[in-house]
Amino acid sequence: MSVFRKIFGSNSDKSKSSSEKEDQNTFLSGENSPIDEKFTINFNNNGGKFLYCETSTELQTNLNKIIEENSWSDKTALILNPGLKDKFDWYDFNTTKKIEEADFLFTTCEYLIASDGSLLISSNQIAEKKLSELPEDFIVFATTSQFVETISTGLQGIKAQNKKNIPTNITTIKHFKVEETNNFLSYGSSSKNLYLLLLEDL
Repeated sequence: MSVFRKIFGSNSDKSKSSSEKEDQNTFLSGENSPIDEKFTINFNNNGGKFLYCETSTELQTNLNKIIEENSWSDKTALILNPGLKDKFDWYDFNTTKKIEEADFLFTTCEYLIASDGSLLISSNQIAEKKLSELPEDFIVFATTSQFVETISTGLQGIKAQNKKNIPTNITTIKHFKVEETNNFLSYGSSSKNLYLLLLEDL
């Protein structure tokens, strides 16, 4: 069973007792937690916000929630990776490929890194753009099959899946609290206000 079903339950899952929830929190805090649990803890600690979706219907609902919460319905999404717009053709996006015209970035990622709660991305998602050049606000679509333990494992996966044309501009996004931009310890990184739409596919 996915950790996200354990944490959030499905739509058919009713409320749990307080003792069950306490046991659940204790379980999640273990250092030897399964990969999806480890990612969840680290991603949240990094300041990321995710919405877990069991079905395509929930995916649509949660995307709408993000757009409505931020009043982005009349804003323009930067989409740089081919095919993403077609996958979400049911949503009436204002889209562009020009950074100067965009209000937020809508993209995918290569892998979800459990060890530090980061997202591994490449030129497949952001072309040859630097993170600092992209909008402050991100919506990232990923699936639960994209979890890997470490960055090294993710890099191996990228090479294995793209033997004939390995992508460039491979980097990670780890800081999801925009105020960290002025923090000396975050120098050289680029903080983003990031929403992760996570679809169950296992």
